[in-house]
Amino acid sequence: MRLPRWRNDSRIRQGLTSSTPIPTRIVSNEEFSPLEQTDEQARVDQTAAAYVEQAAGRRGLSRREFLATTGGTAAALLAMNTVFGRFFGISDIELFEPAAFAEELGAPYFIFDVQTHYVGSQYDPADAESGRKGAVSKQALISLRRHIREAGLNPKLMGDQGTIDDLSWKNFVKEVFLDSETAVGLISTPPGPYPQEAVVPPKEMAHIRDEVNRVAGSQRMLAHGLATPQLGGADLEFMAMQAELLKVEAWKCYTGSCPRGFQHGWWMNDETIAYPMLEQARKLSITRVCVHKGLPLGPVPDYNHPRDLIQAAKDFPDIDFLVYHSGFRGTASVNTVFAQTGEIPWTTQFCRMKQQEPTISNIYMELGSTFAQLVTTHPEVCAHLLGQIIEAFGVDHVLWGTDSIWYGTPQWQIDAFRRFQIPDRLIERYHYQSLTRDVKERIFGLNAARVFKIDPHAVRKRVPQDALGRLRMSYLEEGPEPSRRAYGWVVG
Repeated sequence: MRLPRWRNDSRIRQGLTSSTPIPTRIVSNEEFSPLEQTDEQARVDQTAAAYVEQAAGRRGLSRREFLATTGGTAAALLAMNTVFGRFFGISDIELFEPAAFAEELGAPYFIFDVQTHYVGSQYDPADAESGRKGAVSKQALISLRRHIREAGLNPKLMGDQGTIDDLSWKNFVKEVFLDSETAVGLISTPPGPYPQEAVVPPKEMAHIRDEVNRVAGSQRMLAHGLATPQLGGADLEFMAMQAELLKVEAWKCYTGSCPRGFQHGWWMNDETIAYPMLEQARKLSITRVCVHKGLPLGPVPDYNHPRDLIQAAKDFPDIDFLVYHSGFRGTASVNTVFAQTGEIPWTTQFCRMKQQEPTISNIYMELGSTFAQLVTTHPEVCAHLLGQIIEAFGVDHVLWGTDSIWYGTPQWQIDAFRRFQIPDRLIERYHYQSLTRDVKERIFGLNAARVFKIDPHAVRKRVPQDALGRLRMSYLEEGPEPSRRAYGWVVG
């Protein structure tokens, strides 16, 4: 697979430590070229800094101390309202009163993130993360693992002499399960020249899932397998191995990507290439196919258009197709293509295609990277996208995904979506559905729970009592220290 040209650009650097809980730069998940900070994002940065300075002084706190409180999130959301218009339900009093912030949150949501990513040591070879304020150090994780064993929180670990650091997913656990409200996550990976050479190969995804669940003492993680149908019979054999030995819960496909030796992508409705893979998925009784659509990954970006899924969904009604990124091409298309040419966005095109096929009920729209990009750069476009996919596919066919930890802890996206509203003027003009609590409950996790056959009520009861739940409670009581770091790529 060809590497994107931007990856070799000297302006691109790894990682970003944000001055507020919500990043004010575009972060790339390595599947698209990030843009430079927009003028509006720079204004959000400046406005949020002024809010923080004012509120911290009034509360007698240092900037760092203030940002560790809910006031930091309030400052970021208020600044976004100031710059973009009112898209977030947040009030000035929440800057100063943690109780007011907590009151506005309401009851906790069940959060099932269907797109998480592990960032291993190869992304931080110097272990620079461990030296950052708010990072989880190697020694701290060794102690945490020992605490889990010795406290008897997970009896299965009593004889285990290893450490979380040995497993090399310490930051993933902290960012996803300690610094966010995420209850269940599905781990994914960008592709590679071959599935065994993906950024995180299927064997490692399954290993991380199993180890997180083992430490927790309950099911907190699920794992993708990889399907690469251009490889033909070899791919069908590899799928069978993943199903039998790794017990994967879903397949991840990249129609825009291609294995080594191929020059272009493929289509999900290709009866010669894709249908044998879909028949194998059916035979293996793993009928959840998560497909990258939208972000221009691969040598021929057009293969990332979601139009092929309409026919595939009709031909395989017993397979659930999860459209990762909702077919959104990225903020670059908002800034250039649509503004300059008037070209209809891919997601809008796909929604119109679905509305012409009202009987299709096995396509789900996933929000990973799409919500993160749009909510911080173009909240109005974000409102349109949410309104359109809910109208076309139904509120019970939209799934929560964050693409974290590329974007750091998922919590800032959770906070932003919890407070995000489609403005009344757009609802009145386009007849969009309001983002009520019921709508958000479904999107945050109830829809995914149904797709993956997980009982959300049982998980709600179990999570606070498992090892990670107790560890998070202790961590929050002692004073959380989120890193406010993104692990993806940014410009500048």
